[in-house]
Amino acid sequence: MSLQIGQAAPDFKLFNTNKKEISLSDYKGKNVVILFFPLAFTGVCTAELCSIRDNYNIYTSLNAEVVGISIDSLFTLEKFKAEQNYNFDLLSDFNKTASKDYQTIYDTFAFGMLGVSKRSAFVVDKNGVLQYAEVLEDAGKQPNFDAIKECLAKI
Repeated sequence: MSLQIGQAAPDFKLFNTNKKEISLSDYKGKNVVILFFPLAFTGVCTAELCSIRDNYNIYTSLNAEVVGISIDSLFTLEKFKAEQNYNFDLLSDFNKTASKDYQTIYDTFAFGMLGVSKRSAFVVDKNGVLQYAEVLEDAGKQPNFDAIKECLAKI
C-alpha cells in the first residue's frame, strides 16, 4: 500500500555529506521537501538538484528545508555536492531503508542495477504529516516543482 496524504511521514536516520546523522524529526517545526533521486552525477539528477539550488530562496521563503536522498555512498554525495555547490543536504540511503519506507525503489533499474531509488518528491509539513507525494516511474522526468511550491504555499 502506498503512502497516503495526511498520514505521518516515515522517519529516517541517514548520514549527510558532513558525516552527521540526520533524521526527519530533526526538522520538526519546518516544512520539508524530500527528493529521492536515482544516482549522483547523472544528467537528469544533476539538472533536478541544480534547479533546487538555483531556486532555494523560494523554498526557504515558504518555510521549507530541502533534502536530497539517494542510495549513493555519503562519499560520492560529498563530491557531487561540492562539484555542484548544492546549498542543501544530500543524504545517503546506502542501505535503502528510507527508499523502502517511502516505497520509492526500483526492483530493477538501468543496466540491471537493483534497488535504486525512484525519482520522487514528498512534502512533509511542520508536524511531520505527508502533504504531497509524487513517485515517478520514468527516471527521465522531473517532479512537478510548481505543484510542490503550491503545496508549500497552502500549509
